[in-house]
Amino acid sequence: MARSRTDPSRMQHEPFSAAVLTRAVKSQPELTEIKGKSRKPPIMRQYDLIERVRRYNRNTDEALLNRAYVYAMKAHGSQKRASGDPYFSHPLEVAAILTDLKLDDATIAAALLHDTIEDTPVTRAEIDQLFGPDIGRLVDGLTKLKKLDLVSKQAAQAENLRKLLLAIADDVRVLLVKLADRLHNMRTLDFVPPEARRRIAEETLDIYAPLAARMGMHGMREELEDLAFRELNPDAYSVVLARLQALAERNRDLISDIEQQLTSKFADSGIQAEVDGRQKRPYSIWRKMERKSVGFEQLSDIFGFRVMVGDVQECYRALGIVHTTWPVVPGRFKDYISTAKQNDYRSIHTTVIGPGRQRVELQIRTRQMHEIAEYGIAAHALYKDARGSPTELLSRESNAYAWLRRTIELLAEGSNPEEFLEHTKLELFHDQVFCFSPKGKLIALPPKATPIDFAYAVHTDVGNNAIGCKINGKIAPLVSELANGDEVEILTSRAQLAPPAAWESIVVTGKARAAIRRATRAAVRKQYAGLGRRIVERLFVRAKKEYSDEKLQGALPRLARASIDDVMAAVGRGEMKASDVARAMYPDYKEERAAPIPPPKESGWFGLKKAKAVKFKVPAGPAEATAIPIRGITGELPVRFAPEGGAVPGDRIVGILTPGEGITIYPIQSQALKDFEDVPERWLDVRWDIEDQSPYRFPARIAVHSVNEPGTLAQIAQVIAEHDGNIDNIRMTRRSPDFTELLIDLEVYDLKHLTAIIGQLRAKDVVAQAERVNG
Repeated sequence: MARSRTDPSRMQHEPFSAAVLTRAVKSQPELTEIKGKSRKPPIMRQYDLIERVRRYNRNTDEALLNRAYVYAMKAHGSQKRASGDPYFSHPLEVAAILTDLKLDDATIAAALLHDTIEDTPVTRAEIDQLFGPDIGRLVDGLTKLKKLDLVSKQAAQAENLRKLLLAIADDVRVLLVKLADRLHNMRTLDFVPPEARRRIAEETLDIYAPLAARMGMHGMREELEDLAFRELNPDAYSVVLARLQALAERNRDLISDIEQQLTSKFADSGIQAEVDGRQKRPYSIWRKMERKSVGFEQLSDIFGFRVMVGDVQECYRALGIVHTTWPVVPGRFKDYISTAKQNDYRSIHTTVIGPGRQRVELQIRTRQMHEIAEYGIAAHALYKDARGSPTELLSRESNAYAWLRRTIELLAEGSNPEEFLEHTKLELFHDQVFCFSPKGKLIALPPKATPIDFAYAVHTDVGNNAIGCKINGKIAPLVSELANGDEVEILTSRAQLAPPAAWESIVVTGKARAAIRRATRAAVRKQYAGLGRRIVERLFVRAKKEYSDEKLQGALPRLARASIDDVMAAVGRGEMKASDVARAMYPDYKEERAAPIPPPKESGWFGLKKAKAVKFKVPAGPAEATAIPIRGITGELPVRFAPEGGAVPGDRIVGILTPGEGITIYPIQSQALKDFEDVPERWLDVRWDIEDQSPYRFPARIAVHSVNEPGTLAQIAQVIAEHDGNIDNIRMTRRSPDFTELLIDLEVYDLKHLTAIIGQLRAKDVVAQAERVNG
């Protein structure tokens, strides 16, 4: 329901059937129009609209439709579209599109009235009184979609989608009217200002066309895609269209010949089949060229044929006839009848080398399957059901609507609009790979999905606790790409409380990505809360005051926090001082002042000169038991090491609390500590908590002055490797023609390990000097 006031320059009154679609694609009349040159048909009359409904619903409520027609026309009155045509032509054409989808009287009436509440003085109460609460609810749901006041384009698009899905949760017919509204606005896009045209076309290609596809409405999806493609990339559109027209001219008789041969083959076997050949549409061709990085001439499957038969058994008989008559193209067979897509699409796909050595794509389906393939959720004939609401009917009969309901449930997860939009786009655009659990449960995933995606599709807890997998009974990496028919078993462990953050860049489903983000945020918050608790408890020990969660609970209002975890996380992130917590609990608390402590021994380490010793002020050191234990970056606290030189077990260390980053660990002799002399409240007492023979490595930096001759770097690297050190980075600087300075970032186990490496380096003839560097 875009706000464009455009003219219906391309209204189509012919039913939106497969035959009409086929003729339209073959002739491409709507795609070759010269903008602004087409003759505008007159506005549809009341009896025309009613006759369209009567074609599929003989029991239509003519009086209701007449009232809605007249009421909407009078309500819009003299309102004009940008073309100068009466605005009423827009809701009337939306209603006409919905009659092509064979929808119920209430939906047709709602289409006629869908802009009255927003654009005219009409109220919801009037609609309810004149047309009943069912229609009033539909019109109100559509009206609410427009009432958005958002800042960024991306947020606006995300919120628009959220609003749409929430409205659909009440009644799926809102979606059908919205899609028809968008289709008519795309058909009449020429009169919209250029800047708005591009925005509307992008949103159509990003949201509405894929949404129509996921609802199984492929005819509508194809037209939306082509109209958006023409607007967004007119040059590419013109080139592809010209190539398609030239190809159609060269192969004028090919499609009809193949149709006749296929029909004859089926008839000889007693199968009454309708064979419908067609040329693919411009956007479909363009996407394939982009996806496969090929030129138009390299595409060999531009022609497609639909074979419609009476029942499922005849589908497989027809397949057998095709495969025994013409060679099959390997890897191009898919059976969506035995395993339907999530949008209820069912059909057999195969490609053969057909008559004239032409590659021919075939879709074999029953006529009922074809109805669902074209109309999707609208094919369930909502107007025929008198035993429940349309939403209840679709909940029972439509897998597509079940997917939509699951997507709507994600709104309760609390993700921000941008994340929700990203997730939904991922869900909208994917095709399917079908995998099975060991118990036989079928799970549909997008192409390139991994066992991690599979785990999250089973359950969020399974994904968060996943540590490995078996694919078809064999141990496999969690990053493996799944294929159709794989049986996947996920191995879990409760010891893994949160998934690795790197998984977010590996998974392809929105559900997995959103769950990993939530788990990562929760793990980081837990780390900050743990750090904050240690800082607070340490302060209370030093102040000789009693700490308890019960007492802090009573002080929460004074700290403007909702929970104890919020307080601890704020302290851990550096957003709140531990002393503020103490004052909130004990108003008479007075903060201690930092006192100086002696610098490290004047002898220094690894050849450091006495002049390098620097005096620092740190808080008075408490007993060893109150210092925060440091186990490395894999522990339970948000810890990182000094960026210029690191720190290793054996060093006397100081922690600096950095807001939003946790604790940064420095050796006490680090020159960088001078930058924190004026903020003693950020200094933390920390201590190593590393077991002997720990497998963890820690960062350190050394400076090596070496002789500039061939093989020098190899000798230095060999010394480090032989002593089980790991090189992270090397920077080389030529100080003179004969000497080079190397700054080497290492990973070592502890101070003793680092000392041994430096000693061995000094013993090499090519090394003039080696020493540790602290930034």
